[in-house]
Amino acid sequence: MSAIKVFIVDDSAVVRQVLSATLSEDPGIEVIGAASDPLFAIERMAKAWPDVIVLDVEMPRMDGITFLRKIMAEHPTPVVICSTLTEKGAETTMLALSAGAVGIVTKPKIGLKQYLQDASCDLIGAVKAAARANPRRLAGTTTLSKVQPKLSADAIIQAGTGTLSQTTDTVVAIGTSTGGTQALEVVLTALPRVCPGIIVVQHMPEKFTEAFARRLDGLCQMEVREAVSGDRVRPGRVLIAPGGRHMLLKRSGAQYHVDIVDGPPVSRHRPSVDVLFRSVAKFAGRNALGIIMTGMGDDGARGLKEMRDAGAWTLAQDEETCVVYGMPKEAVKLDAVDRSLPLDEIPAAIMHIPTSAEQRRRKS
Repeated sequence: MSAIKVFIVDDSAVVRQVLSATLSEDPGIEVIGAASDPLFAIERMAKAWPDVIVLDVEMPRMDGITFLRKIMAEHPTPVVICSTLTEKGAETTMLALSAGAVGIVTKPKIGLKQYLQDASCDLIGAVKAAARANPRRLAGTTTLSKVQPKLSADAIIQAGTGTLSQTTDTVVAIGTSTGGTQALEVVLTALPRVCPGIIVVQHMPEKFTEAFARRLDGLCQMEVREAVSGDRVRPGRVLIAPGGRHMLLKRSGAQYHVDIVDGPPVSRHRPSVDVLFRSVAKFAGRNALGIIMTGMGDDGARGLKEMRDAGAWTLAQDEETCVVYGMPKEAVKLDAVDRSLPLDEIPAAIMHIPTSAEQRRRKS
């Protein structure tokens, strides 16, 4: 396979130099150019268009958001955002993700060079994931350090059956990654103010999930918030797992709540969809709906299978509407999915969850 062609757009010469050097050390990536602002970038990319663009969002002459929207309108291309770990940076990055960017690489205000070198695996992984994105879905909607062991959900929560008696509340658990910010916006903004309680794992770094939740809260009829331990899962509320920590569903009597815990990455992610889905299988069982959406890798596939085995109804976003058909594909291969649906049909499925195994078989 030919190398992934990458173009870097950042007004910092240090960032351009470090990103170029880091990416170029991977034999599967070729940095074909770098520019200090979008206007220079447009001129240079016209001569040789990249497979992936690594983009800053705060730049002179033309900001990254305007540039991104122009790219998505004229020549949809996977974009990885390289943004600062500040509240302002997080808010701006959310706008970029909603405009079509597929990933985030964080950078601090100080210690930049060392940080980016230490985060080389994250950077290379983000570029490789972006290169696998489906460009049609973008418009409008060898590593350098030791690979860590791939842990299962056993590292956080043991499998088993909790109290699974029928309750009046249904829990909807959603897991997603690359392309998921846009997909979640499509789904959640289409839901009414009163709908089943929803818990979400979106693969996203620390500092960004709070801004993501605030953005969705301003767009949705429901309450959307970054979850904290003890938050109740109730109708009309969406809880999003905080970046860098795992979220589990727990049950007290007839009520559900979440627990936010530390721990190692599971399926190489923290938060992990597998951890969330296993906890839902254990404590909600047939009272739940599990949905796996666009994303690279297999996080969530095994957890969704556990949910289905526990009696939950399970859905996957279909290949045609995914930015990256990775996580749903792996779940389908494991026979973890009752039904695959286009993205725009998922909100209706959430509002009409089958209440019995017989109904679910008829809908499959």
